[in-house]
Amino acid sequence: MMTSVETDLIRVLGDPLRLQIVTLLAKETLCTTHLVEETGARQTNLSNHLKVLREAGVVETEPCGRFTYYRLRPDVIASLAGQFADLAETARATAEANTKRSCP
Repeated sequence: MMTSVETDLIRVLGDPLRLQIVTLLAKETLCTTHLVEETGARQTNLSNHLKVLREAGVVETEPCGRFTYYRLRPDVIASLAGQFADLAETARATAEANTKRSCP
């Protein structure tokens, strides 16, 4: 069973722009300027999405002079992936056992 934290994380990653940001950050640590160039999103919109990702614990920041760099936290993504792997294994076992609840 997924916890409310994992459910919130799925909601956070369900936004297409946030998923694009996470995908880009999986490849390299980037600042807001880089992310604006890569996504084509407006800086204010991007900053709002980065705030959501930061608050969810998906990304962490690293100040560098007047810029802030963003880095993906792979442990958070791995934890969520593990939850989905467990869910898939449960579904596989249920399908193999042909388990179904009878109707009243």
